[in-house]
Amino acid sequence: MTGMDARDADLKKDLDATLRTRRELGEEYESALVDSFLEKVDQRIDSVVDRRVRRQLAEQQMTAARDSRSPRPTDTFGERFGFGIVSLVLAIPLSAIGGGVAHLPGMLVAWVGIVGVNVVQVARTNPGLFGRRHRTGRDDAWED
Repeated sequence: MTGMDARDADLKKDLDATLRTRRELGEEYESALVDSFLEKVDQRIDSVVDRRVRRQLAEQQMTAARDSRSPRPTDTFGERFGFGIVSLVLAIPLSAIGGGVAHLPGMLVAWVGIVGVNVVQVARTNPGLFGRRHRTGRDDAWED
């Protein structure tokens, strides 16, 4: 028997008891018995609504707590270190090619590209580093 079936069975028992009591006591107690039964129904409805409201509030609080946590960086130290090493290793042949083909301007273009790629990587892993605000998904213009 599920929770809802058990509550329905209890409510049916209460109704049966109220009807039996009415038969035993007579019509003069009918309104008092009906009021008593309706009071029990109201209490059950209130308890169900309270339970649902508490559950929804708890879910909202959990969602808000989950959303308020600052996101962890996706890159670990090893990934950043590896990116730097690969970038330096590739800088050697790129510098040689750029310097061999276009001399100093070619080497400068190669190094500007290497530095640019590393700056983009740093900006991606550290969103607030270059003065950009991290987007939280809410409209800050309405806050005091």
